[in-house]
Amino acid sequence: MKTYEANFDGLVGPTHNYSGLAYGNVASLAHAGEVSSPREAARQGLRKMKALYDMGLKQGVLAPQERPDVHALRRLGFSGVDHEIIAKAARQAPKVFAACCSAASMWSANAATVAPSADTADGKVHFTPANLCSTFHRSLEPETTARILRAMFDEPGCFRHHAPLPGVAQLSDEGAANHTRLCGEYGAPGVHLFVYGKVAFDPAASAPARFPARQALEASQAVCRLHGLDAARVVLAQQHPRAVAAGVFHNDVIAVGNQNVLLCHERAFVAQARVLAELREKLAPLPLRVHEVESGRVSVEAAVASYLFNSQLITRPGGEMALIVPRECREEPTVWAYLQELTQSGAAIREVIVLDLRQSMRNGGGPACLRLRVVLTEAELSAMNAGVLLNDALYAALNAWVDRHYRDRLTAAELADPRLLDESRTALDELSRILNLGSVYPFQLAGA
Repeated sequence: MKTYEANFDGLVGPTHNYSGLAYGNVASLAHAGEVSSPREAARQGLRKMKALYDMGLKQGVLAPQERPDVHALRRLGFSGVDHEIIAKAARQAPKVFAACCSAASMWSANAATVAPSADTADGKVHFTPANLCSTFHRSLEPETTARILRAMFDEPGCFRHHAPLPGVAQLSDEGAANHTRLCGEYGAPGVHLFVYGKVAFDPAASAPARFPARQALEASQAVCRLHGLDAARVVLAQQHPRAVAAGVFHNDVIAVGNQNVLLCHERAFVAQARVLAELREKLAPLPLRVHEVESGRVSVEAAVASYLFNSQLITRPGGEMALIVPRECREEPTVWAYLQELTQSGAAIREVIVLDLRQSMRNGGGPACLRLRVVLTEAELSAMNAGVLLNDALYAALNAWVDRHYRDRLTAAELADPRLLDESRTALDELSRILNLGSVYPFQLAGA
């Protein structure tokens, strides 16, 4: 049976803004306070989705979250009608309020960890939403993410949904941004690389760094058990502390893989030679093709600034691999020189495709951050909610929807505009009908 790797990109929400909420994310901190354009951010994301769809790939849409999150503000003690709550929170606790307005769910690589049916004990596709408890603004996402994923993949004979792990530091889970599946054909059994930054129940085993590590080893181990993965097909690797200190808050900022190809920096992992040897052993007899970038060619800092490794490595329907990079890669001389050499060297990666994702990049999210990868057989693809799968009609409908509901510019002060809440809810209510999701948002459930 034919098997596909589908990409489900996070649709940018109406409150896309630059609040600098993610400590350790260099780009997010650098652009804090700048004026954003939610409309252009959404358009850029949709153009990326359309580009992959036009290449013949399976492409889907992951809906954004409801923001401002009035439900969270009520839990924090703010009372009154919704508009009063927003005014009080913005005045009394501006940083908390900014966190409750975050549109970070656009980076759907953090939405969940997914294991395909070829690798799980029960032969179903497994989903575990990430608890994202390392940061307050993202810890607000898992419940709604779980409802959206269940509405997308709603056939129990094909899909199994787990609850997020307990939202505590010892089980901090950042989702697929720290998970890479290596394989031959997508439908063949794969090897799962889980990358962690800390050993939460043995802090002495976690090397100190300038920025805090987010993914806990114990969380990765728990996801492996939940998904019924064979330990002989799993590799656990620790992030290099120097990379974390340079702004590598997730593994997908320093490494990217696809099928049997891994592109990574030489400072991606602790004991990197051992990690690569274990991957080769467990993937055998299929060879692992590693492109390891030396610091002398591209520094970790240049990789973080350009998001070279947060690029999207894909296989076209004809079998050729291409790397989808943000335009910042073309603007960083050492990165662009490396990419030109890579594609001309006879490597597996034959083409570099440059996209403009400036609105997302300023908040610290590149092409790989924007997508959740889900391997699906033809039967599983047919069983899921087809309303979220991109085609020309849906692309046109979503662009028209963005034009109707999104602001062209948004400042931090305007997040407290009560009309923004009304605009966002109106937009999301319509979107849930466009994507055939049903009631997935708190404001919809409250009125049910």
